[in-house]
Amino acid sequence: MKSDNLESIAKKLVAAGKGILAADESSPTIEKRLKSIGVPSTEENRRAYRELLFTTPGVGEFISGVIFFDETIRQKTRDGRTFVNALEEQAIIPGIKVDKGAKPMANFPGEKVTEGLDGLRQRLAEYRQLGACFAKWRAVIGIDEKIPTRRCIETNAELLARYAALSQEADLVPIVEPEVLMDGTHGIERHFAVTEQTLRIVFDALAEHRVASGAMLLKPNMVLSGKDCPQQASVQEVAEATLTCMKRVVPAAVPGLVFLSGGQTDSQATEHLNAMNRLDHVPWELSFSFGRALQAPVLKAWKGDPANVADAQQAFHHRASCNSKARFGKYTAEMESKKAA
Repeated sequence: MKSDNLESIAKKLVAAGKGILAADESSPTIEKRLKSIGVPSTEENRRAYRELLFTTPGVGEFISGVIFFDETIRQKTRDGRTFVNALEEQAIIPGIKVDKGAKPMANFPGEKVTEGLDGLRQRLAEYRQLGACFAKWRAVIGIDEKIPTRRCIETNAELLARYAALSQEADLVPIVEPEVLMDGTHGIERHFAVTEQTLRIVFDALAEHRVASGAMLLKPNMVLSGKDCPQQASVQEVAEATLTCMKRVVPAAVPGLVFLSGGQTDSQATEHLNAMNRLDHVPWELSFSFGRALQAPVLKAWKGDPANVADAQQAFHHRASCNSKARFGKYTAEMESKKAA
């Protein structure tokens, strides 16, 4: 795997029927997830939870890559294998989140800028040594009456482009994630307009920094109604709006779009992905890079009890299988009531 060039790794990450597990929750986020099932966020509990995900039998059939957090890429299974090795045994490609989180943008109320460029070149070299083959950086764009401002979008786009250039220099495939949040009362038309504007500015910055389009992946939001919008768009409307938006701005050379689930329920994210893959042909693979939408049923089944590991792994296998079917446009609602064999 390490001798593969970046283009071939990018293509493997969006291989037919497969997608990416985002297991890169920061310490505060994983604490919230574990707290929701009454489990304290100790290092051992975090390790045990992630081990059950990474060692789920047969999940390599549906999962092409896993995004680690800094702590996780250094951890091991109970039998002494590194998590990187455990994934590679199922032909799953290890990746790493490298940003330091979205922080309030000075003088721009309500807007955020992602930090983490300081020391990034050295961190990327270390992660490559630890076995990572791809990286991820997330920017956050909010929508309200007075935001987003162009300055906020441009600042985040510049940071994404600098990160992507440094990643390719370090022999890592960059996943570029400019997330336009669904929080708010806005309709799907506003979400479409902000997503299009954001992606245009991001791809201009990537071109300025000479980032090779064929050796990166885009992790975009789907185009949705705001979470609190009284008029919610249908599954078909979301699929059509999302692909129309992507066709306007994403270069055909990008191997794939690995959509984030961004506040949707497990089944909503899968339904939208499925509907997109049933539409007209597009130049990219339409895949997924889900966190909560893959993990929510796993946490509920596990509850921190070692006796529940097999049930939790079955829940993960089933959720991954449903999203694999959605990659072919063959997911059905009936699959939700069935458990993976």
